[in-house]
Amino acid sequence: MKAFEQLVRFGWAQALSCLFPVVIFASLAITKLISLPLLPRYDWLLIICILMQWWMLASGLETKDELKVITLFHIIGLALEIYKVHMGSWAYPEEGYSKVFGVPLYSGFMYASVASYLCQAWRRLDVKLIKWPPLYLVVPLASAIYLNFFTHHYWIDVRWWLSALVIIIFWKSWVNYSVGGETYRMPISLSFVLIGFFIWIAENIATFFGAWEYPNQTDAWSLVHLGKVSSWLLLVIVSFLIVATLKQVKNSPPDDVPTLHKTYNVRLR
Repeated sequence: MKAFEQLVRFGWAQALSCLFPVVIFASLAITKLISLPLLPRYDWLLIICILMQWWMLASGLETKDELKVITLFHIIGLALEIYKVHMGSWAYPEEGYSKVFGVPLYSGFMYASVASYLCQAWRRLDVKLIKWPPLYLVVPLASAIYLNFFTHHYWIDVRWWLSALVIIIFWKSWVNYSVGGETYRMPISLSFVLIGFFIWIAENIATFFGAWEYPNQTDAWSLVHLGKVSSWLLLVIVSFLIVATLKQVKNSPPDDVPTLHKTYNVRLR
């Protein structure tokens, strides 16, 4: 009985943390099934995302610090979207006034929603990072993973080498989280895999409702290739590392930040 109660508590915390992504998926479905007047679909999606972001901040579901992190992810995601669309990796075929270089601005909120989930889940589950690697390893790794999304079009794809580095660097790292006063732990690498897998499932839902389309989905929708899990896994790692690093720098005493040589036990709030 207690295990079931804990599962319900954990599920409720996850549901609240996923509120922004759920609204995005619901908006994709509604605007796909119902034609809204006055503006193209992509523009309505942008308006809905902006209103949702404003409401979450005004209602206290998100803090101002979390909004700063989410805004950073919006910029990072939009830059990646513009590049990938230019290279033909995927496309946004519908019309829209808010498209920049073929990319609708609402797409940045899809990346921001991942950051929103991470920030809120950490706060609600009172997450601790155990044996977190030093910044001089984490920052270059996150940068290399992000840059590989751009450079693999011209150079070799080193994602598997980077994945191996992730396993090596985070081999001894754990994440502790609390549910109903009880503390649980999980290897950080496993949490990366689980989040990446569920984002891949979400990607299938998003492409089904026309959020974007891959070249093989031009004529008819088909399941996103399972190999995309590796891409989302690496993107989740980048998201995780950026959020954790920003919180680590904020929570560390000023004298500790420049040294970058300590292994931290960070309580994320």
